[in-house]
Amino acid sequence: MSEGERRPTAREGAAVAGRAVIPVVLSGFGRVGRAYADRLAQASREGSGLRLAAVRTGSGEWLAPSGTDAPPPSPPFTGPPAGLAATLALTRAAVLVQALPSTPRARATATAEAVTALRSGVHVVTAAKAHLLSGWRELEEAAREGGALIRLSAATGAALPAGDLARSGVRGLGCRSVRACPNGTSTFVLDVMARGGTLAEALAEARRLGIAEGDPSADLSGRDAATKVVLLAALLWGWDAAAVRWRTEPIEESTAVAACAAAGRGRRLRAVASAAAGVPHEVRVRLEETPAGDPMHALAGPEKAVVYGCPEAGDITVSGGRSSPLGAALALFKDTLEVAERRRYGFG
Repeated sequence: MSEGERRPTAREGAAVAGRAVIPVVLSGFGRVGRAYADRLAQASREGSGLRLAAVRTGSGEWLAPSGTDAPPPSPPFTGPPAGLAATLALTRAAVLVQALPSTPRARATATAEAVTALRSGVHVVTAAKAHLLSGWRELEEAAREGGALIRLSAATGAALPAGDLARSGVRGLGCRSVRACPNGTSTFVLDVMARGGTLAEALAEARRLGIAEGDPSADLSGRDAATKVVLLAALLWGWDAAAVRWRTEPIEESTAVAACAAAGRGRRLRAVASAAAGVPHEVRVRLEETPAGDPMHALAGPEKAVVYGCPEAGDITVSGGRSSPLGAALALFKDTLEVAERRRYGFG
């Protein structure tokens, strides 16, 4: 590709190639990545036009055989992988999907990948959070340069479409606040503790059900909930996610006393994250007793909820959504469809 030449978008690429194929490159092949690949393969068989063209991991790369829909083998792949720019060019990718962990260690890789793709005109769909927090403006500028889109539903609530509402669903409705329980693990743990269970017992059950990660520290400390609301606020009000400060109240062994006491009063203890347009660049996570009628009180198990406070239009609430690798994978797939099949006519 010559200097200054922009990679075609998904729709343009299909038209140039004369075939309805939308190549996707997947980065990361853990539980979320595998679930995403399975869903993409099903959609391909159903005639969506989406096709998994390559899978990249830290140690290797798999390229789909030309003209086939062969599934990727189990890793490890042969390696080392080519540079991402070379893979994108070889596959004529329209979308880069990042199923990477939200860890400081993976942050540099996620940032470099996303910037490379966006500047090449390749849309980015991501489940990772760390690089969104640290590089929000850099990613925004790269997307502007390449004329590409960034979607982050899987980073703001998995199957819960909270990011879609923040980005466009409440646009123009005068949203002034966000109040959320966006972390399913914390809600599940607090409910077990309210029934007399210990923190250790609650975590063991959450892991058995596939709700909690092996390391639940981000969930229990409130960091995960804070991060998600930071991203929602950045979408809503144009905040630089990297500049947002947060204060959190953790869930500890001693929290069981407060959870049981709240239950005795007919209330439920919840880890509630909040932000307000009038208090720029600040997010708080508190353990709150929520009464019946509060959307946070109604949550069961690992469900999540977000309330967008719109004084003139009325509060808008979205709740539910699966907290699991499958839920995150489905959110990635939803965003892939949105960026790859953008329609500009009728009801599409």
